[in-house]
Amino acid sequence: MDKALQTMIDNMPEKTGKSLDAWKAILKKEGFAKFGEAVKFLKTEYGITHGFANTIVTLSKEEKTSDNDLVLAQYKGKENLLPIYVLLLNEINKFGSDVEIAPKKTSVSLRTKKQFVLIQPSTKTRVDIGLKLRDREPAGVLEPSGPFGTMCTHRIQITAPEQVNSEVIGLMKEAYEESKG
Repeated sequence: MDKALQTMIDNMPEKTGKSLDAWKAILKKEGFAKFGEAVKFLKTEYGITHGFANTIVTLSKEEKTSDNDLVLAQYKGKENLLPIYVLLLNEINKFGSDVEIAPKKTSVSLRTKKQFVLIQPSTKTRVDIGLKLRDREPAGVLEPSGPFGTMCTHRIQITAPEQVNSEVIGLMKEAYEESKG
């Protein structure tokens, strides 16, 4: 962190009446979607100068959302699908210690050297599993990639935990093995 920014943060309680962490908590509670709205709020509601307001909002946006928060946000209003996600993750974790789990805003990417599975709660009643499989024709539960486009070669639609069966696990394992080579 550069010296000027650190000085500004150090002076924040004296100049604004609150620490950076306190301001971050206020902004988190308000939940502004747009940067400008948050800056305007701090300036009008608390009388903070533009420089401090801009710095507070910038630093609050830089904090990385936790992986758990990303997953919970994906399943907000779709909590009934969380058992499917947990079951899929438990099975995939058995494949090997080289599996990297990378939650994004709308899906969770699973990869080794490259992505092999994508898990996405696509509707309130369905989780889609995107797979990267070479030389495999869609058949049975294995469909064309659909909304995943080129991110995946195939898709499996799951609406209940009992559909995560040996066929589905086998196809995910096959994608995992291919991703390592």
